[in-house]
Amino acid sequence: MSQKIAFGFGMLANQMFPAALGVFIIVLVQDLGFAALLWGIIQFAPRIFDAITDPIMGFISDNTKSKWGRRRQYVFIGGIIMGIAYIAMWQLYEDDGVFYNFIYFFSWSLVFYLGLTIFSVPYVAMGYEISDDFHERTQIMAIAQFIGQWAWVIAPWFWVILYDPSWFPEGAGQGVRDLSVWVAIPCTIFALIPALFIKSKSTLDRTDFLPVKANYILKSINNIFSSALEAFKIKQFRKIAVATFLIFNSFNVIAPLTFLIIVHHLFNSDPASAGHWPAMHGSIGALITSFLVIPATAIISKKIGKKKAFILSQLISIIGYVMFWFLFIPGKPYLFLYALPFHSFGIGSLFTIMMSMTADVCDLDELETGKRREGVLGAVYWWMVKLGFGIAALLGGVILWVVGFDAENVTASAITGMRMFYTLLPIAGVIGAVLIMRNYNITEEKAAEISKALAERKKNKS
Repeated sequence: MSQKIAFGFGMLANQMFPAALGVFIIVLVQDLGFAALLWGIIQFAPRIFDAITDPIMGFISDNTKSKWGRRRQYVFIGGIIMGIAYIAMWQLYEDDGVFYNFIYFFSWSLVFYLGLTIFSVPYVAMGYEISDDFHERTQIMAIAQFIGQWAWVIAPWFWVILYDPSWFPEGAGQGVRDLSVWVAIPCTIFALIPALFIKSKSTLDRTDFLPVKANYILKSINNIFSSALEAFKIKQFRKIAVATFLIFNSFNVIAPLTFLIIVHHLFNSDPASAGHWPAMHGSIGALITSFLVIPATAIISKKIGKKKAFILSQLISIIGYVMFWFLFIPGKPYLFLYALPFHSFGIGSLFTIMMSMTADVCDLDELETGKRREGVLGAVYWWMVKLGFGIAALLGGVILWVVGFDAENVTASAITGMRMFYTLLPIAGVIGAVLIMRNYNITEEKAAEISKALAERKKNKS
């Protein structure tokens, strides 16, 4: 259990940094004068950077010979880089001008995302390696997601704090400068916990690893990316990755609309009257996920299997999205709280089940290729998640343009359009994901067969 909890603290860092970033980044437009184009570049360009660095880090992590094992040292180094870069990139001052601030922020954000890659790729692979038991893998991911969800309980309240003059009388610019320190220091400590406390075996005697040297990596770039693409040749992994992309991306496209719908529909375009309700939507949803959805998902998965648990959870989330259409009622904001338990099953169960399934696929991959490639598979899976963030940022702007949203003159048709997308788009993503996963075939019985075959192979080699 101590190993599982240590892994969970790493998930809190892995989620809190991006969660806070998603709140802080609005300050660039709202308070520092960034144009929409610059804002879009800052959100999308790092995904291109990740597309290059994630597979390379996956290769390095999978093939590292060290007395500390393949992962721990990178988790430690990446955590330190993330913390330093996160504080540095938010030290912005309006007087320096938009161009300077853009170059400064963009440069430090690339350092931050490099640190995130160095940390997160081997960290996720660590989770796949902790256990080879079919159901214990789900328990590991459930504990990690339970701890990680606290990022989403806390982060929405940064909206309230940043724009509260009693906290930051000089404005939100001062707020992000100060809050970045208070976010980065504890999150860096959380990121280091897996490196310090999760056990790993020495890999110094491994003869099947490829060289981790700069000249070899540069010569082997094509092979590294080919290895990443090979992950999509594994049918079961392809289903997991695409289904995650559909659900997570459709959710993130409509997530920013929550604030706009609450303010403009429920409170007649009066942000002051909206008060804490936007923050409560995210915070209470995360609490429900932590205390209801994740434990229920782990139990249901053990009873009926991972695939059926995934499908059931996503169908429950559809009920929540439909309820939002009827429960977003002007003057009665408390009614949307009744939809949150159903809605939370969508994202709340997603990573608990999908990361457990990916660990099973790693076994299948070893059986078919003879290689343990948790790093590569983890890099590809989480790159799909990161790509979802970037595309969601672009599509969110497109939706606002399509519905004719204008903050200075919010029309009834624009509000109706946002509400339609808010309900229908994630339902479409869920239906697409369920159709993709309906033929996923790594059951508990098949996983046991794979494990037995791997054990026999290792026994014959020895």
